[in-house]
Amino acid sequence: MTDIVQLGPGAVILGIESSCDETGAGLVRLTDGGPELLGHELASSSDQHARFGGVVPEIASRAHLEAMTHTVRTAFVKSGVKPGEIDAIAVTSGPGLAGALLVGVAAAKAYAAAWEVPLFGVNHLAGHVAADTLEHGLLPKPALALLVSGGHTQLLRIDDLAGGITEIGTTVDDAAGEAYDKVARLLGLGYPGGPIIDQLAATGDPTAIRFPRGLTGPQDSRYDFSFSGLKTSVARFVEGIERTGGTVPVEDVCASFQEAVADVLTAKTVRAATDLGIGTVVIAGGVAANGRLRGLAADRCAAVGVHLRIPRPGLCTDNGAMIAAVGAHVVTAGARPSSPFLTGNPAMSVSAVLAA
Repeated sequence: MTDIVQLGPGAVILGIESSCDETGAGLVRLTDGGPELLGHELASSSDQHARFGGVVPEIASRAHLEAMTHTVRTAFVKSGVKPGEIDAIAVTSGPGLAGALLVGVAAAKAYAAAWEVPLFGVNHLAGHVAADTLEHGLLPKPALALLVSGGHTQLLRIDDLAGGITEIGTTVDDAAGEAYDKVARLLGLGYPGGPIIDQLAATGDPTAIRFPRGLTGPQDSRYDFSFSGLKTSVARFVEGIERTGGTVPVEDVCASFQEAVADVLTAKTVRAATDLGIGTVVIAGGVAANGRLRGLAADRCAAVGVHLRIPRPGLCTDNGAMIAAVGAHVVTAGARPSSPFLTGNPAMSVSAVLAA
């Protein structure tokens, strides 16, 4: 069995991300105040998926194969680090698309073997939270994370990014980012839907249409989410106008839909932080780049005296730097490298930060 690896300040970690439609590579250096970002590079295949209205797994896997080598090389150039200076490699083991994960894991294994450094398969979801430590330093313990992306909407208690994450709330149907993509599709706005809706919402009226707030009744779960009903409500509103030959007020629909999403996300997050007595909230994941979510979260956290941390938009979407960051937490804590038989795990639980 491979010995435990514990690295200290000055060690450099390479992170590789390939869970969905973005190929990422990033390098961080360990410091006493947390991982320091040295540089990263990202290649996206989203344009190839746009005409299908969502990610096509086979296309994503092929795009990772084509982009991986160039992405890693460019990350090294941007960071000023040479391959011989790498002390460990972290790679997304899951969750994600099976084929896409395998491309990243295979590449990371090859690099680890060639450079004779330990390899750690880590959790993509923990990486999103760890991305914040690249900008704001180590998290207090405990912290509460709202992880919100195309495939995940979860409330997580973070006791330790190296292996102490507990889910306290999740979506029972559509994730928030998935709802954005579906609403954008029915409005004919293209893919991905989040940035487009956020942009159009800026010129719309968020009070124009009162869309439903899922799972907010007195008998509903305090911390779980539901966005399927909201998506259906938007669809019925649009269909009703089109049936009568009217013009859909796209900006108002976008603003009202976005307000409903942000309202529920922030209300439940603040409620959980207050209930659990947690003083720091982190919002992470691709939807964390959304302007209205960031603004409303800031207002509501300030109102109850909760400190809010959100990484800059460039660190919210999938990237290799966040994987290097969670790898940095794992090796700092002292962890055993993953097995030579490491593979992708599409259903990897958020509670499992490190793959066997």
